[in-house]
Amino acid sequence: MSINIVTLIGRVGTDPDIKYFESGSVKCKLTLAVNRRTRDGDHTDWFNLELWGKTAQVAGDYVRKGKQIAVKGSLKFESWNDRNTGVLRSTPVILVDQLELLGSKRDTEAETMDSNPEHF
Repeated sequence: MSINIVTLIGRVGTDPDIKYFESGSVKCKLTLAVNRRTRDGDHTDWFNLELWGKTAQVAGDYVRKGKQIAVKGSLKFESWNDRNTGVLRSTPVILVDQLELLGSKRDTEAETMDSNPEHF
């Protein structure tokens, strides 16, 4: 038996990077900042997220830098050979299956007002 489940709640560090493929697939990349308590105080861990399909489209439409979200998915490692040294490198990526938009409706309305000067 093996288990590979990751659940994170944090704030988005970058606006979504959306790619549309000729096949009709949609891919979204995000970074997520998650605070972790330590003996020395809070520490921020950064995670790379990868979303596909409808989940990616929702992220592209509704997620922006600073937005609080919850994600559930699995951990994978992307590997490549370094161009300069030829050394095999890798980085962890969370492959997101589920995305939940968090924060109050008031937060969303405030974001809308900030981005639409006609409300002032």
